[in-house]
Amino acid sequence: MAVAVLNPTNLLKPRAERVIAALDVGTSKVAALIAMADGENPPRVIGCGVRASNGLKRGLVADMGRTETAIRAAMMQAEKAAGLEIESVLVNLSAGGLDSDVTAVEIDIAGHRIAEDDVTALLATGRQRIDAQITRSGRSTLHAEPTLYTIDGLEGVINPRGFHANRLGVDIHVITAATPPCRNLDLAVRNAHLGVEAIVASGVATSASVLNAEERELGVAVVEIGAGVTTVALHCGGMLAGLAAIGMGAADITADIAANFATRRAAAERLKTLHGAATASPRDNHDMIEVPPLDPDDGQDLRRVTKAELIAVIRSRLDKLFGEVAVALNEMGFSGTAGRQVVLTGGGAELRGIADFAQGALARNVRIGRPRGLIGLPEAQSTAAFATLAGLVLHGSQPRLDLARTPLKAFGKGGRQPSDSGSTFARLFQMLRKQI
Repeated sequence: MAVAVLNPTNLLKPRAERVIAALDVGTSKVAALIAMADGENPPRVIGCGVRASNGLKRGLVADMGRTETAIRAAMMQAEKAAGLEIESVLVNLSAGGLDSDVTAVEIDIAGHRIAEDDVTALLATGRQRIDAQITRSGRSTLHAEPTLYTIDGLEGVINPRGFHANRLGVDIHVITAATPPCRNLDLAVRNAHLGVEAIVASGVATSASVLNAEERELGVAVVEIGAGVTTVALHCGGMLAGLAAIGMGAADITADIAANFATRRAAAERLKTLHGAATASPRDNHDMIEVPPLDPDDGQDLRRVTKAELIAVIRSRLDKLFGEVAVALNEMGFSGTAGRQVVLTGGGAELRGIADFAQGALARNVRIGRPRGLIGLPEAQSTAAFATLAGLVLHGSQPRLDLARTPLKAFGKGGRQPSDSGSTFARLFQMLRKQI
């Protein structure tokens, strides 16, 4: 849904209390959350709904009918609790070739004092450049948020208005995705009779609910272990610096248990939830658990295995998963700088002992990230599995300038010719991503 504004800076002004609806469309479940927000106080939850779903594969819509049905059921449950009808939602995307980059733009302002028109002209130039890049790549822009300004080479300026300068620049953080997955997700939501206000990258939404400002500044990686996809979001210098999606998740652990012990997936999921862990103790070699047969009607007896055997299967999959996470972090430049840590979230982060396992596998301080910053969030939705859902509401509740959602006509006229020289920040960003 387009944001109708006269000037892009109006997006920075807090709004009156309004309804925010979020939809987390995942591989194993669809969850909906409705909240009231005024842009200043924490959003207040007034309704939520959850439905199991198997319409997605590896974070992408694979069965339109099943996805649509789950979306409609989850939202109807949330609407009933809230006592109102929702027209449009914020929805997340966890796969689809997500990519993160910085576009640096600069204009000449001839030494005069920087006014609002100059900032608008700069942002218009940035929007035009991003549109041109997207047209060439054939991808879709999910986010394009101005970060820090540059005045005559001085970087890190938060608000340039009122300064005298010859050149004014800005670094715009751009997140893109492949167009077909975005369109399929948009279609599934609209088929459920809901409008799509915006598609938000899962890494952006999740980080909003589990990180604080200091962690973003010092450097932190958020690893969200979903059912079918694990997303990795790297933050440094107060901004998102990299995104990656790994086609592996908690459902793969369940599948491994089912295959190794010849049982149904539902039984394997129960074994994982009740008895599973990422770390073992000496007692696990003696504690026995019962494994239901694959076909309960063929007369087979229940199989008994030790907890240690179950944990061994789980650890084998976790070794593969965190091996891929380590590779992704290295490719994004998550070096050995002291003070950086990893935050685990998503349904897979609820596995007992997984923080200790990840700490050993990644050689990093690791904590579990649970949603915070919302008033009235039900206890059932206060776990790591719902961090993305809560983050969608938090993301939508804060006034923000996103050029991807700002109509080009809002800038009016006055776009200026951009400089070809990227800022030092943009060059450092590229160096960071190329570090091994």
